[in-house]
Amino acid sequence: MPDPRPTPLPENLDRRSVPAHVGVVMDGNGRWATRRGLPRTEGHGAGEQALVDTAYGALAAGVRALTVYAFSTENWRRPVEEVRYLMNFNRGLLERRQHELHAEGVRITFSGRRDWRVPRGVLSRMDEAASLTKDNTVMTLNIAFNYGGRAEIVDAVKRLVDDGLSARQVDEKAIRQRLYHPELPDPDLVVRTSGEFRTSNFLLWEMAYSELVFTDVLWPDFRREDLYAAIVEYQQRERRFGGVDA
Repeated sequence: MPDPRPTPLPENLDRRSVPAHVGVVMDGNGRWATRRGLPRTEGHGAGEQALVDTAYGALAAGVRALTVYAFSTENWRRPVEEVRYLMNFNRGLLERRQHELHAEGVRITFSGRRDWRVPRGVLSRMDEAASLTKDNTVMTLNIAFNYGGRAEIVDAVKRLVDDGLSARQVDEKAIRQRLYHPELPDPDLVVRTSGEFRTSNFLLWEMAYSELVFTDVLWPDFRREDLYAAIVEYQQRERRFGGVDA
């Protein structure tokens, strides 16, 4: 399916320095619904259009990887009804959108734990989407689901132990190779919506040198124009990676 809302890139966005990998903490669904007198679950449903439009915007801008924070390891603490809705919603989202994204050359991957708490039906849809799109190369949409940055590091350390590495063999490269998706570059830019100023256990290892952009826009209202604005802000910053200007 072609982009349903093709939008020209802003003139001040430099296509030569678009971040290769963008991470997004999709926050504010509950507040969006509450402000409208709706159940919190309505906010999650409204966030689908934000995700789709942002993905198309990333494709248009030339972003190579987009990682979105869909469900955290801490989200299990939410009310049972909301967790159940999110499980069914994410399964339905994949059913509705995987073929559309596949047609655009998007590879769908997942970061997170595949433990007993995730329903089999959701895991099955995840595997189906990943298998369908595994050979696509235009962009990777990496969905952080049942994900926590600390959990990812713990799982990487467990793999080090399982692989029998000695203390002398453990370095940053060894740990990075055992993260959920070591083939993806570290995110150049991480955007958080809803006016909160924290990372919430998102990509803790990978975002060590990411540029952070915080916006007051609640996630259901977020669109590609907001992504473009974040990219423009990113392009105005100097990235020294611990060094100094020449």
